[in-house]
Amino acid sequence: MARLTHIITRTGDDGTTGLVGGERVSKDSLRVWAGGTVDELNSALGVARSLLTDQSLTELLRAVQNDLFNLGAELATPPGRFLDGMPRIEERHIGELEQRVATWNAELGPLQEFILPGGHPAAAQLHVARTVCRRAERFCVRLAKTEPVGEWVVPYLNRLGDALFTLARWVNHRANIPETCWRK
Repeated sequence: MARLTHIITRTGDDGTTGLVGGERVSKDSLRVWAGGTVDELNSALGVARSLLTDQSLTELLRAVQNDLFNLGAELATPPGRFLDGMPRIEERHIGELEQRVATWNAELGPLQEFILPGGHPAAAQLHVARTVCRRAERFCVRLAKTEPVGEWVVPYLNRLGDALFTLARWVNHRANIPETCWRK
C-alpha cells in the first residue's frame, strides 16, 4: 500500500505543517523543531552507517534509525491523539542502549581526558550525530515544559547521546586510531 503518493503537496507553502490527526502548526513550533532535529539526527546516523564496514554495527544503527522514526512519529502526535498500537519509545529501548554502552566501555577502559572528535571517518560522523542528538534532547526538554511528550523520549535521547559518544570511541579503538586528547 502506497502511503506517500504525493511528495509535493503545497500544503506547507503557508509556513505550516500537519501533525498526526490533521492539526496544522507553524513550521517554527517547538514540536516541529524537536521532530526536525530528530530527523536530522537520523540522517547523520545514515551517513555514519554508510562509513562502517562492520555489519553488526550497521544493523545496530539501522535499528536506532528505526527507533528514531518511531520517536519522530511520537513527537508529531499531539497530546491526546495517540491510538492503541502507535509506536512509542519505551523503557526497553533505553536498557538496550545501556547494555551496548557497557559492552563497549568494557573494551575501552576509563576515559582519562576529554577527547577531540575525529579519527576514523565513521567515528567522526558518530560524534556529529552525538551533537545533533544532544540538540534534539534540548528541544524535547524545552517542549516538555510547555506540553506533554512521551515519558521515555528525553531519557532515550540522553542515553543515545552517551551511546554515540562511546561508539565513536569504540570505532576508533577497533581501527587502532588513538584518541586525540584535549590540551588545556
